Amino acid sequence: MPRQRGFTLVELMVTVAVMAIVLGLAVPNFEPTINASRLTGSANELVAALQTARMEAIRRNRRIAVCPSIDAEADAPSCSAADASGWLVFVDADRSGAFNAGDTLLRRSVSASRVRIAGSPAAASGVVFRPDGLARDTSGGLLDAVIDLCIPGTSPPSNVRHLAIGSGSRISVSSGSNPACAQPGDPL
Repeated sequence: MPRQRGFTLVELMVTVAVMAIVLGLAVPNFEPTINASRLTGSANELVAALQTARMEAIRRNRRIAVCPSIDAEADAPSCSAADASGWLVFVDADRSGAFNAGDTLLRRSVSASRVRIAGSPAAASGVVFRPDGLARDTSGGLLDAVIDLCIPGTSPPSNVRHLAIGSGSRISVSSGSNPACAQPGDPL
């Protein structure tokens, strides 16, 4: 009788046990990488929304606003600075800085899961680009503000992406740490 080739049940069980141990050790180490990717993707999406708003303000010769939203994917979305999970880009026809019935929605985005959005006092309710392509604060000066995208905790150690808006239109992104995801302050 010819000899059968293959694996015994014991060999198969040992292989499965070793794979389970390796996966048990490897999967928790992927969490910082996944969270960093979520932050980077959300930051890139928000930068694109801000750049779109600036270009549309110049192109349309109108005020274009970007505001945080808790319900950006709803049929009738609204601006909401508290617990925002996305943002809206719209033509601010009534110059209120908030999305209303007469405004035209240009773009809506939702951040990755667990990513919180918080703006410094100058940008907490949103950013409005005027027809000259510059964002201004309430006193009429060029906007200097920070918008943070944050995942609470310390995994990854740099759990925040700071989007700084300087001189009314210059946007830069940097990493930082803020385990509690506290509201950022305005730049000096």
